[in-house]
Formats: sequence, structure tokens, C-alpha cells
Amino acid sequence: MAFGAYALTLLGLSSAVPTLVGAFFSGALADRYDRGRLMRAVNLVSLLGVTAAAADLIVAPGGRLYLPLASGFYLPVGVVLLYPCWATIVASATVFRPAYNSSIPRLVDPVQLGRANGIIYTTAAIVSAAATLLVGVVLTVAPEGDALALSFVLFFGTQLALLFVDADLSVSPSRTRRSVARDALDGFAYLGRRRELLEITLAALLTNFLSAVALVELGLYVGSWLGLTQGIWYGAMVAASTLGVAVGFSVIPRFRFEPHAGRAIIGLTLAMGVGLLGLGLVHSIWLALPVIFAYGMMPGMIMTVFLSTVQATVPDAMMGRVFSADEVGSYALVPFGQTAGGVLTSTVGVQGTYLAAGGAIVVFALVMGASFGALRRLGFHPREADGGAGVAAS
Repeated sequence: MAFGAYALTLLGLSSAVPTLVGAFFSGALADRYDRGRLMRAVNLVSLLGVTAAAADLIVAPGGRLYLPLASGFYLPVGVVLLYPCWATIVASATVFRPAYNSSIPRLVDPVQLGRANGIIYTTAAIVSAAATLLVGVVLTVAPEGDALALSFVLFFGTQLALLFVDADLSVSPSRTRRSVARDALDGFAYLGRRRELLEITLAALLTNFLSAVALVELGLYVGSWLGLTQGIWYGAMVAASTLGVAVGFSVIPRFRFEPHAGRAIIGLTLAMGVGLLGLGLVHSIWLALPVIFAYGMMPGMIMTVFLSTVQATVPDAMMGRVFSADEVGSYALVPFGQTAGGVLTSTVGVQGTYLAAGGAIVVFALVMGASFGALRRLGFHPREADGGAGVAAS
């Protein structure tokens, strides 16, 4: 277990800096260049990263690399070569997301943003859950390299779909010639002027970090805490979580969250922490599966609320950079959470990691409710004629 935790720590470190750099520039690129072309180029990089990872697992180069992290600790050379592949995939996905999310308002009326985001991400989550479950089956009966064939198919399908997008996703050129770095910094300055969006970003920073601390250890949770070593059970846990995300995406628009978006985010964050605590307290796969399903609903609902709020309240010319700030403040810190998760697990064990991460999220949600005044007041009333720019905040 200790060797596995250290290996996952290094996995997080391998993508930390590339992801942070990609997140910093992703929004400026999305607000500067044609978003359709940008998504196609970035997805192609992800496709190449998956191909390289699959080739590494299939060839399985021999040899060991010993590291002074623990007595006798080593990494197979094949695992070491996986790290740059993983960094490439994660960093490219980080650049992809702001361009994608800022393209949705070009296709959907403001009053339909919540429903559209729910449908889009519900579909994505269902496909992801099915694929993850299938990967668990493949890992049980076939070599690891075969499992990445499914990832290749999904990235390749994404590339084909992007080629057939018939919509104008170009961006109005800026009248002043500035560097990409200057544009990126302007996005952070805008976020600083929108206190409610800044508070959402801070909330995402900590909750995604703490979630990564626990969930990167999910394989060890299934193997050591639940005592199940077959890949199918790990696949079942990830699939249950992803299905929960899908349900969260699909049900939250029915609650008409728009006028109370900030309060919804606070309450759902509290429920996330309770879900992680629950995983640390149960010791049976048949209890863990419904708990992780319920946990998964929370980030799905939070993401729909967040995406719809930004898409409805931020001007198109600045939207990519606001999403980019969220990437820096949340997704880009996930690798650091993975790193911390490995260290924490090697110190207090799997159960201690889940209890610590879940308890910290619960405490932070209570702090949010008490002190994030701008976030509590955040809400909007979409009007179809506004084109996504004009919003009445509550």
C-alpha cells in the first residue's frame, strides 16, 4: 500500500506544473483564437498522449528505477514513462475546457443554459460511467494496455465530432495588440472585481483539492480498505460515482436554482463532505457503492450551477478567462491534491485520508455559509433577450 501511495504521489506531481501553466493561459487562448480550432488542436494532443501511454503499456519496457522515498521503493521503467503521457493528457484537457464551456452560450439561449449544461454533462457522465465500468472488466481479464484502447476511441470520436461542428466559434479580435500573458492577467483582474465569482473560485480550489486527496486513493480504498483486488470492483466504484454525477447534472435544472445559485453551491459542498465521511465509515462494497453514487451527485450539480451562472453573467469576450481562473483555482490544483493524498495515506492510512478530507470539506462549507456573503447573495434571472450578457443579480 505504501509503494502504491508513493507512486500515486509522483503521478500527481508529474502533471502539476504543466496543468498549472496550461490553466493560466487556457482562458486567454479561448478569448483570443477561434474556439473550434483551439478545441480540435488541443484534443489532438490528448489523443497523442493516450496513444503514447497505450504503446508504453503494451511494450512494457523492463528495468526498475529506485527512489529514496522508502526502503526498497522502486518504480518500473514502464510506469515512469507513463507520467509524461499523463501530464500531456491532463494539461491538454485543462486547456480544452474553457474553450468548450465558453462556446455553449453561442448555441443556447440564456434561459436554457441550465438545461443545456445538464443534458451535455449528463450524457458525458453516462458515457464515462459505462466506459469506466468496461475498463474495470478489461483490467480483470486482459493486459492494462488494452484498457486504453477505449480512451483512444473516445478521444478519436471527440475529434471527429469537432470536425462536424457547424457553428461560428470565432472570437472578435482585440483592438489592441497584447501578449497572451497580459490577456490572462486581465482575466484574473476581472475576477477580483466580481467578488461572488472569486468566492466560487476559492470554494472550488479547496473542495477539488480535498476531493482529489481522497479520490486518487480510490484504488487503494477498494483494494486495502474493502479488501477487493479484482479490477471490476474498482471500475464499479468509479462507474457508480460517475453515474451519480450524471444524475446530478440531470436533476439540478429542475430545482430552478438560478435565483439562489450561491446558496445552492454552499449546501451541495456540505453534502460532498458528508459523502466522503461516509466512505470512510463504511466497510462493505454494497454500502460503499450507494454512498459514492450519492457523493457523485454533488459535483455534478455544483458544476451545472457554476457553468450556467458564469455563462449567463460574464461577457463573451471575458468568459474564457473566467473559466481559466477556475481551472487555475480548482482543476490545476487537483494534481497537488493527488500528491497530498499519497503522503497522507502513507501516514494515516486509507480510512484516515477519507475521514480527514471529508471532515475538512464539511468545516469549509460551514465557513462558506457564515462568511461568503457575496456568494450567498449570488443569483440571476435569465432573460432570453439578453444574449447571455445582461443579468439581474439577487
